[in-house]
Amino acid sequence: MTEPLELTHKTPKDKNAWLWIPFLYFTQGIPYILVVTVSVIMYKRLGIGNAEIGLYTSWLYLPWVLKPLWSPLVDINGTKRKWFLSMQLVVALAFLGIGLFLPSNAFFTITLAFFWMAAFASATNDIASDGYYMIGLTQKKQSFFIGLRSTFYRLAMITGQGLLVIFAGYLENTYGDNTKAWSMTMISAAVLMIILTLANFFAAPKFEEAIPQKGEKPVSFWEVFASFFRKKQIGLALMFVLTYRLGESQLVKMASPFLLDKLEVGGLGYSTEAVGTIYGTVGVIMLSLGGIVGGIVISRDGLKKWMLPMLLALNLPNALYAVLAVTQATSIYAVVGTVVLEQFGYGFGFAAFMMYLIYVAEGASKTSHYAIATGFMALGMMLPGMLSGYIQEWLGYDGFFIWVVIAALPAFLVLRYLNYPADYGKKTMETDGQ
Repeated sequence: MTEPLELTHKTPKDKNAWLWIPFLYFTQGIPYILVVTVSVIMYKRLGIGNAEIGLYTSWLYLPWVLKPLWSPLVDINGTKRKWFLSMQLVVALAFLGIGLFLPSNAFFTITLAFFWMAAFASATNDIASDGYYMIGLTQKKQSFFIGLRSTFYRLAMITGQGLLVIFAGYLENTYGDNTKAWSMTMISAAVLMIILTLANFFAAPKFEEAIPQKGEKPVSFWEVFASFFRKKQIGLALMFVLTYRLGESQLVKMASPFLLDKLEVGGLGYSTEAVGTIYGTVGVIMLSLGGIVGGIVISRDGLKKWMLPMLLALNLPNALYAVLAVTQATSIYAVVGTVVLEQFGYGFGFAAFMMYLIYVAEGASKTSHYAIATGFMALGMMLPGMLSGYIQEWLGYDGFFIWVVIAALPAFLVLRYLNYPADYGKKTMETDGQ
Protein backbone atom coordinates (compact mmCIF):
# COMPACT_ATOMS: atom_id res chain seq x y z
CA MET A 1 0.00 0.00 0.00
CA THR A 2 1.03 3.64 -0.14
CA GLU A 3 1.28 6.20 2.58
CA PRO A 4 -1.89 8.23 3.34
CA LEU A 5 -2.56 10.91 0.76
CA GLU A 6 -1.48 14.42 1.75
CA LEU A 7 -2.63 17.86 0.68
CA THR A 8 -1.83 19.11 -2.77
CA HIS A 9 0.75 21.88 -2.90
CA LYS A 10 -1.94 24.29 -4.06
CA THR A 11 -4.23 23.68 -1.09
CA PRO A 12 -3.32 25.38 2.22
CA LYS A 13 -3.88 23.62 5.51
CA ASP A 14 -6.63 24.86 7.85
CA LYS A 15 -8.75 26.06 4.89
CA ASN A 16 -12.39 26.78 5.87
CA ALA A 17 -11.96 24.72 9.06
CA TRP A 18 -14.64 26.67 10.91
CA LEU A 19 -17.13 25.55 8.26
CA TRP A 20 -16.37 21.90 7.54
CA ILE A 21 -15.38 20.67 11.03
CA PRO A 22 -18.85 21.29 12.56
CA PHE A 23 -20.66 19.56 9.69
CA LEU A 24 -18.21 16.64 9.48
CA TYR A 25 -18.24 15.77 13.19
CA PHE A 26 -21.94 16.40 13.69
CA THR A 27 -22.51 13.87 10.90
CA GLN A 28 -20.02 11.46 12.49
CA GLY A 29 -21.83 11.58 15.82
CA ILE A 30 -25.40 10.96 14.61
CA PRO A 31 -25.02 7.32 13.51
CA TYR A 32 -22.82 6.46 16.49
CA ILE A 33 -25.33 7.67 19.08
CA LEU A 34 -28.25 6.06 17.26
CA VAL A 35 -26.47 2.70 17.02
CA VAL A 36 -25.03 2.44 20.52
CA THR A 37 -27.39 4.51 22.71
CA VAL A 38 -30.71 5.33 21.06
CA SER A 39 -31.04 1.67 20.10
CA VAL A 40 -31.02 0.93 23.84
CA ILE A 41 -33.93 3.32 24.47
CA MET A 42 -35.83 2.06 21.44
CA TYR A 43 -35.55 -1.61 22.38
CA LYS A 44 -36.43 -0.79 25.99
CA ARG A 45 -39.62 0.92 24.85
CA LEU A 46 -40.41 -2.06 22.60
CA GLY A 47 -40.22 -4.52 25.49
CA ILE A 48 -36.73 -6.04 25.23
CA GLY A 49 -35.06 -6.93 28.59
CA ASN A 50 -32.00 -5.19 30.07
CA ALA A 51 -29.71 -8.24 29.76
CA GLU A 52 -30.53 -8.69 26.07
CA ILE A 53 -30.23 -4.96 25.43
CA GLY A 54 -26.81 -4.77 27.07
CA LEU A 55 -25.50 -7.84 25.26
CA TYR A 56 -26.75 -7.29 21.71
CA THR A 57 -26.33 -3.53 21.50
CA SER A 58 -22.79 -3.82 22.89
CA TRP A 59 -21.95 -6.22 20.05
CA LEU A 60 -22.71 -3.29 17.77
CA TYR A 61 -19.43 -1.73 18.93
CA LEU A 62 -17.55 -4.47 17.05
CA PRO A 63 -17.17 -2.54 13.75
CA TRP A 64 -15.41 0.26 15.64
CA VAL A 65 -13.13 -2.35 17.23
CA LEU A 66 -12.32 -4.00 13.90
CA LYS A 67 -12.07 -0.90 11.74
CA PRO A 68 -8.22 -0.94 11.75
CA LEU A 69 -8.46 -4.08 9.57
CA TRP A 70 -9.85 -2.11 6.63
CA SER A 71 -8.49 1.35 7.43
CA PRO A 72 -5.57 0.90 4.97
CA LEU A 73 -8.14 0.48 2.18
CA VAL A 74 -9.39 3.98 2.93
CA ASP A 75 -5.81 5.23 2.60
CA ILE A 76 -5.12 3.74 -0.82
CA ASN A 77 -8.46 3.83 -2.64
CA GLY A 78 -9.83 7.24 -3.55
CA THR A 79 -9.88 10.21 -1.20
CA LYS A 80 -11.09 10.52 2.39
CA ARG A 81 -13.79 12.92 1.16
CA LYS A 82 -15.25 10.38 -1.26
CA TRP A 83 -15.20 7.71 1.43
CA PHE A 84 -17.06 9.69 4.08
CA LEU A 85 -19.69 10.96 1.65
CA SER A 86 -20.46 7.45 0.39
CA MET A 87 -20.55 5.95 3.88
CA GLN A 88 -22.94 8.64 5.11
CA LEU A 89 -25.38 7.64 2.36
CA VAL A 90 -25.10 3.97 3.39
CA VAL A 91 -25.94 4.96 6.99
CA ALA A 92 -29.03 6.82 5.75
CA LEU A 93 -30.21 3.69 3.90
CA ALA A 94 -29.66 1.55 7.00
CA PHE A 95 -31.78 3.84 9.18
CA LEU A 96 -34.47 3.82 6.52
CA GLY A 97 -34.45 0.01 6.64
CA ILE A 98 -34.84 0.04 10.42
CA GLY A 99 -37.79 2.39 10.18
CA LEU A 100 -39.52 0.34 7.53
CA PHE A 101 -39.05 -3.06 9.20
CA LEU A 102 -39.80 -2.15 12.83
CA PRO A 103 -43.51 -3.08 12.42
CA SER A 104 -42.57 -6.63 11.30
CA ASN A 105 -42.87 -9.69 13.56
CA ALA A 106 -39.13 -10.37 13.41
CA PHE A 107 -38.26 -6.72 14.09
CA PHE A 108 -35.53 -7.44 16.67
CA THR A 109 -33.43 -9.61 14.33
CA ILE A 110 -34.01 -7.52 11.22
CA THR A 111 -33.36 -4.15 12.84
CA LEU A 112 -30.22 -5.47 14.52
CA ALA A 113 -28.98 -6.45 11.05
CA PHE A 114 -29.61 -2.91 9.79
CA PHE A 115 -27.91 -1.49 12.89
CA TRP A 116 -24.89 -3.66 11.99
CA MET A 117 -24.95 -2.19 8.48
CA ALA A 118 -25.07 1.33 9.93
CA ALA A 119 -22.30 0.49 12.40
CA PHE A 120 -19.87 -0.74 9.71
CA ALA A 121 -20.59 2.27 7.50
CA SER A 122 -20.28 4.63 10.48
CA ALA A 123 -16.94 3.12 11.54
CA THR A 124 -15.61 3.54 7.99
CA ASN A 125 -16.92 7.11 7.93
CA ASP A 126 -14.96 7.71 11.15
CA ILE A 127 -11.72 6.48 9.54
CA ALA A 128 -12.14 8.81 6.56
CA SER A 129 -13.33 11.81 8.60
CA ASP A 130 -10.50 11.56 11.16
CA GLY A 131 -7.92 11.13 8.40
CA TYR A 132 -9.33 14.19 6.64
CA TYR A 133 -9.07 16.15 9.92
CA MET A 134 -5.42 15.23 10.49
CA ILE A 135 -4.42 15.88 6.87
CA GLY A 136 -6.29 19.17 6.58
CA LEU A 137 -5.04 20.86 9.77
CA THR A 138 -1.70 21.80 11.25
CA GLN A 139 -0.91 20.34 14.69
CA LYS A 140 -1.67 23.58 16.52
CA LYS A 141 -5.03 23.80 14.77
CA GLN A 142 -5.74 20.15 15.55
CA SER A 143 -5.47 20.95 19.27
CA PHE A 144 -7.33 24.26 18.94
CA PHE A 145 -10.23 22.70 17.04
CA ILE A 146 -10.41 19.56 19.20
CA GLY A 147 -12.94 21.38 21.37
CA LEU A 148 -15.07 22.43 18.39
CA ARG A 149 -14.80 18.95 16.93
CA SER A 150 -15.77 17.26 20.20
CA THR A 151 -18.56 19.78 20.78
CA PHE A 152 -20.28 19.12 17.46
CA TYR A 153 -19.77 15.39 17.85
CA ARG A 154 -21.47 15.61 21.22
CA LEU A 155 -24.13 17.96 19.86
CA ALA A 156 -24.95 15.18 17.42
CA MET A 157 -25.16 12.71 20.27
CA ILE A 158 -27.52 15.01 22.14
CA THR A 159 -29.55 15.52 18.98
CA GLY A 160 -29.94 11.77 18.74
CA GLN A 161 -30.36 11.03 22.43
CA GLY A 162 -32.26 14.25 23.03
CA LEU A 163 -34.28 15.66 20.16
CA LEU A 164 -34.95 12.40 18.33
CA VAL A 165 -35.95 10.70 21.59
CA ILE A 166 -38.22 13.64 22.45
CA PHE A 167 -39.76 13.24 19.00
CA ALA A 168 -40.24 9.51 19.60
CA GLY A 169 -41.83 10.20 22.99
CA TYR A 170 -44.17 12.75 21.43
CA LEU A 171 -45.21 10.21 18.79
CA GLU A 172 -45.70 7.54 21.48
CA ASN A 173 -48.13 9.85 23.27
CA THR A 174 -49.82 10.92 20.04
CA TYR A 175 -50.42 7.48 18.52
CA GLY A 176 -50.33 5.28 21.63
CA ASP A 177 -48.22 2.88 19.57
CA ASN A 178 -44.51 2.62 20.41
CA THR A 179 -43.69 0.64 17.29
CA LYS A 180 -45.22 3.22 14.95
CA ALA A 181 -43.56 6.04 16.90
CA TRP A 182 -40.08 4.56 16.62
CA SER A 183 -40.58 3.58 12.99
CA MET A 184 -41.32 7.20 12.10
CA THR A 185 -38.40 8.38 14.25
CA MET A 186 -35.87 6.16 12.45
CA ILE A 187 -37.19 7.22 9.03
CA SER A 188 -36.71 10.83 10.16
CA ALA A 189 -33.13 9.97 11.16
CA ALA A 190 -32.54 8.66 7.63
CA VAL A 191 -33.77 11.96 6.16
CA LEU A 192 -31.48 13.86 8.55
CA MET A 193 -28.47 11.82 7.39
CA ILE A 194 -29.23 12.60 3.74
CA ILE A 195 -29.39 16.33 4.53
CA LEU A 196 -26.08 16.17 6.42
CA THR A 197 -24.41 14.26 3.59
CA LEU A 198 -25.38 17.05 1.20
CA ALA A 199 -24.06 19.64 3.68
CA ASN A 200 -20.69 17.86 3.81
CA PHE A 201 -20.58 17.64 0.02
CA PHE A 202 -20.73 21.43 -0.25
CA ALA A 203 -18.74 22.36 2.90
CA ALA A 204 -15.74 20.00 2.74
CA PRO A 205 -12.89 21.27 0.48
CA LYS A 206 -11.25 18.86 -1.97
CA PHE A 207 -7.96 18.65 -0.09
CA GLU A 208 -6.50 15.47 -1.56
CA GLU A 209 -5.25 14.03 -4.82
CA ALA A 210 -6.67 10.63 -5.73
CA ILE A 211 -3.23 9.36 -6.77
CA PRO A 212 -0.06 8.81 -4.68
CA GLN A 213 2.35 11.69 -4.49
CA LYS A 214 5.56 11.46 -6.48
CA GLY A 215 8.36 9.63 -4.70
CA GLU A 216 6.15 7.74 -2.24
CA LYS A 217 7.39 4.26 -1.45
CA PRO A 218 4.96 1.38 -1.06
CA VAL A 219 4.46 0.08 2.44
CA SER A 220 3.14 -3.39 3.15
CA PHE A 221 -0.28 -3.84 4.71
CA TRP A 222 1.21 -5.58 7.75
CA GLU A 223 3.97 -3.02 8.20
CA VAL A 224 1.30 -0.42 8.97
CA PHE A 225 0.11 -2.50 11.91
CA ALA A 226 3.58 -3.57 13.04
CA SER A 227 4.82 0.02 13.11
CA PHE A 228 1.93 0.98 15.39
CA PHE A 229 2.81 -1.68 17.96
CA ARG A 230 6.49 -0.66 17.89
CA LYS A 231 5.64 2.79 19.25
CA LYS A 232 7.22 3.73 22.56
CA GLN A 233 5.18 2.75 25.65
CA ILE A 234 2.46 1.34 23.39
CA GLY A 235 1.43 -1.30 25.97
CA LEU A 236 0.75 1.32 28.64
CA ALA A 237 -0.87 3.60 26.08
CA LEU A 238 -3.34 0.92 25.02
CA MET A 239 -4.08 0.01 28.63
CA PHE A 240 -4.89 3.67 29.25
CA VAL A 241 -7.12 3.81 26.17
CA LEU A 242 -8.96 0.66 27.30
CA THR A 243 -9.57 1.93 30.84
CA TYR A 244 -10.14 5.67 30.30
CA ARG A 245 -13.91 5.14 29.91
CA LEU A 246 -14.27 1.84 31.78
CA GLY A 247 -16.92 3.27 34.10
CA GLU A 248 -18.70 5.29 31.43
CA SER A 249 -18.84 2.33 29.04
CA GLN A 250 -21.16 0.59 31.50
CA LEU A 251 -23.06 3.67 32.66
CA VAL A 252 -23.99 4.72 29.12
CA LYS A 253 -25.85 1.44 28.56
CA MET A 254 -27.91 1.56 31.74
CA ALA A 255 -28.44 5.30 32.35
CA SER A 256 -31.50 5.55 30.10
CA PRO A 257 -33.09 2.28 31.34
CA PHE A 258 -32.52 3.59 34.89
CA LEU A 259 -34.45 6.79 34.18
CA LEU A 260 -37.17 4.94 32.27
CA ASP A 261 -37.73 1.95 34.60
CA LYS A 262 -40.50 2.03 37.21
CA LEU A 263 -39.81 2.90 40.85
CA GLU A 264 -40.64 -0.61 42.06
CA VAL A 265 -37.72 -2.07 40.09
CA GLY A 266 -35.26 0.64 41.17
CA GLY A 267 -35.72 3.15 38.33
CA LEU A 268 -36.97 6.72 38.44
CA GLY A 269 -40.10 6.30 36.30
CA TYR A 270 -39.45 9.09 33.77
CA SER A 271 -41.19 9.12 30.38
CA THR A 272 -39.41 8.80 27.03
CA GLU A 273 -40.15 12.44 26.24
CA ALA A 274 -38.83 13.63 29.62
CA VAL A 275 -35.53 11.77 29.20
CA GLY A 276 -35.10 13.24 25.72
CA THR A 277 -35.93 16.73 26.96
CA ILE A 278 -33.42 16.61 29.82
CA TYR A 279 -30.55 15.54 27.56
CA GLY A 280 -31.65 17.80 24.72
CA THR A 281 -31.77 21.07 26.71
CA VAL A 282 -29.38 21.59 29.63
CA GLY A 283 -27.41 18.56 28.51
CA VAL A 284 -26.51 20.05 25.15
CA ILE A 285 -25.55 23.41 26.66
CA MET A 286 -23.26 21.97 29.31
CA LEU A 287 -21.68 19.39 27.05
CA SER A 288 -20.93 22.02 24.42
CA LEU A 289 -19.43 24.32 27.03
CA GLY A 290 -17.28 21.51 28.45
CA GLY A 291 -15.95 20.52 25.02
CA ILE A 292 -15.12 24.09 24.01
CA VAL A 293 -13.38 24.87 27.31
CA GLY A 294 -11.44 21.60 27.11
CA GLY A 295 -10.08 22.37 23.64
CA ILE A 296 -9.13 25.93 24.58
CA VAL A 297 -7.20 25.04 27.74
CA ILE A 298 -5.27 22.23 26.02
CA SER A 299 -4.27 24.56 23.17
CA ARG A 300 -3.20 27.14 25.78
CA ASP A 301 -1.36 24.97 28.32
CA GLY A 302 -0.69 21.63 26.64
CA LEU A 303 -2.10 18.17 27.36
CA LYS A 304 -0.01 17.25 30.43
CA LYS A 305 -1.39 19.96 32.71
CA TRP A 306 -5.01 19.03 32.04
CA MET A 307 -4.98 15.25 31.67
CA LEU A 308 -5.65 14.43 35.35
CA PRO A 309 -8.28 17.16 35.88
CA MET A 310 -10.06 16.03 32.71
CA LEU A 311 -9.98 12.38 33.73
CA LEU A 312 -11.51 13.38 37.07
CA ALA A 313 -14.14 15.53 35.32
CA LEU A 314 -15.15 12.58 33.14
CA ASN A 315 -15.56 10.10 36.00
CA LEU A 316 -16.53 11.89 39.22
CA PRO A 317 -20.07 12.82 38.06
CA ASN A 318 -20.83 9.09 37.73
CA ALA A 319 -21.10 9.04 41.52
CA LEU A 320 -24.20 11.22 41.25
CA TYR A 321 -26.02 8.40 39.46
CA ALA A 322 -25.20 6.19 42.43
CA VAL A 323 -26.72 8.79 44.76
CA LEU A 324 -29.88 8.95 42.63
CA ALA A 325 -30.15 5.16 42.59
CA VAL A 326 -29.63 4.74 46.33
CA THR A 327 -32.06 7.51 47.29
CA GLN A 328 -34.41 7.06 44.30
CA ALA A 329 -34.73 10.82 44.23
CA THR A 330 -37.19 11.57 41.46
CA SER A 331 -36.91 15.35 41.83
CA ILE A 332 -36.41 16.99 38.45
CA TYR A 333 -33.82 19.26 40.07
CA ALA A 334 -31.76 16.31 41.27
CA VAL A 335 -31.89 14.58 37.89
CA VAL A 336 -31.16 17.73 35.88
CA GLY A 337 -28.33 18.66 38.27
CA THR A 338 -26.78 15.25 37.71
CA VAL A 339 -27.04 15.64 33.93
CA VAL A 340 -25.56 19.17 34.08
CA LEU A 341 -22.41 18.02 35.89
CA GLU A 342 -22.12 14.76 33.97
CA GLN A 343 -22.44 16.37 30.54
CA PHE A 344 -20.01 19.20 31.30
CA GLY A 345 -17.52 16.71 32.74
CA TYR A 346 -17.99 14.45 29.72
CA GLY A 347 -17.32 17.22 27.22
CA PHE A 348 -14.38 18.58 29.22
CA GLY A 349 -12.80 15.18 29.91
CA PHE A 350 -13.24 13.78 26.42
CA ALA A 351 -11.13 16.58 24.90
CA ALA A 352 -8.02 15.19 26.61
CA PHE A 353 -8.81 11.66 25.51
CA MET A 354 -9.17 12.62 21.84
CA MET A 355 -5.97 14.67 21.93
CA TYR A 356 -4.10 11.73 23.43
CA LEU A 357 -5.37 9.43 20.67
CA ILE A 358 -4.05 11.90 18.08
CA TYR A 359 -0.68 11.83 19.88
CA VAL A 360 -0.59 8.01 19.82
CA ALA A 361 -1.26 8.09 16.07
CA GLU A 362 1.58 10.52 15.28
CA GLY A 363 4.03 9.51 12.54
CA ALA A 364 3.73 7.67 9.24
CA SER A 365 0.37 6.11 8.33
CA LYS A 366 -1.35 8.27 10.92
CA THR A 367 -4.80 7.70 9.43
CA SER A 368 -4.46 3.94 9.89
CA HIS A 369 -2.77 4.34 13.27
CA TYR A 370 -5.53 6.60 14.51
CA ALA A 371 -8.04 4.00 13.39
CA ILE A 372 -6.16 1.35 15.38
CA ALA A 373 -6.11 3.58 18.47
CA THR A 374 -9.82 4.32 18.23
CA GLY A 375 -10.45 0.63 17.60
CA PHE A 376 -8.98 -0.11 21.02
CA MET A 377 -11.11 2.72 22.40
CA ALA A 378 -14.19 0.99 20.99
CA LEU A 379 -13.07 -2.34 22.46
CA GLY A 380 -12.92 -0.62 25.84
CA MET A 381 -16.54 0.41 25.34
CA MET A 382 -17.82 -2.87 23.89
CA LEU A 383 -16.63 -5.51 26.35
CA PRO A 384 -17.77 -3.81 29.59
CA GLY A 385 -21.01 -2.71 27.89
CA MET A 386 -21.82 -6.31 26.98
CA LEU A 387 -21.80 -7.24 30.66
CA SER A 388 -23.50 -4.09 31.95
CA GLY A 389 -27.07 -5.40 31.73
CA TYR A 390 -26.20 -8.62 33.56
CA ILE A 391 -24.29 -6.69 36.24
CA GLN A 392 -27.22 -4.31 36.70
CA GLU A 393 -29.72 -7.18 37.03
CA TRP A 394 -27.41 -8.87 39.56
CA LEU A 395 -26.58 -5.81 41.69
CA GLY A 396 -29.68 -3.66 41.13
CA TYR A 397 -29.37 -0.06 39.99
CA ASP A 398 -27.87 1.16 43.28
CA GLY A 399 -25.13 -1.48 43.39
CA PHE A 400 -24.50 -1.12 39.67
CA PHE A 401 -23.77 2.61 39.78
CA ILE A 402 -21.50 2.16 42.81
CA TRP A 403 -19.60 -0.42 40.76
CA VAL A 404 -19.38 2.07 37.87
CA VAL A 405 -17.59 4.54 40.17
CA ILE A 406 -15.10 1.87 41.26
CA ALA A 407 -14.47 0.83 37.66
CA ALA A 408 -12.98 4.27 36.91
CA LEU A 409 -9.98 3.68 39.20
CA PRO A 410 -7.64 1.67 36.88
CA ALA A 411 -7.24 4.60 34.48
CA PHE A 412 -5.85 6.78 37.27
CA LEU A 413 -3.30 4.09 38.14
CA VAL A 414 -2.11 3.74 34.54
CA LEU A 415 -1.88 7.53 34.13
CA ARG A 416 0.86 7.67 36.80
CA TYR A 417 3.24 5.74 34.54
CA LEU A 418 2.30 7.32 31.21
CA ASN A 419 4.83 9.53 29.40
CA TYR A 420 3.94 12.03 26.68
CA PRO A 421 5.13 15.57 25.79
CA ALA A 422 3.93 18.05 28.39
CA ASP A 423 3.24 20.70 25.76
CA TYR A 424 1.63 18.39 23.19
CA GLY A 425 -1.27 20.22 21.54
CA LYS A 426 -0.14 23.59 22.90
CA LYS A 427 -0.70 26.49 20.55
CA THR A 428 2.59 28.13 19.61
CA MET A 429 3.78 30.86 17.31
CA GLU A 430 5.38 28.22 15.03
CA THR A 431 3.97 27.60 11.59
CA ASP A 432 3.79 23.81 11.98
CA GLY A 433 4.99 23.17 8.47
CA GLN A 434 3.02 25.91 6.71
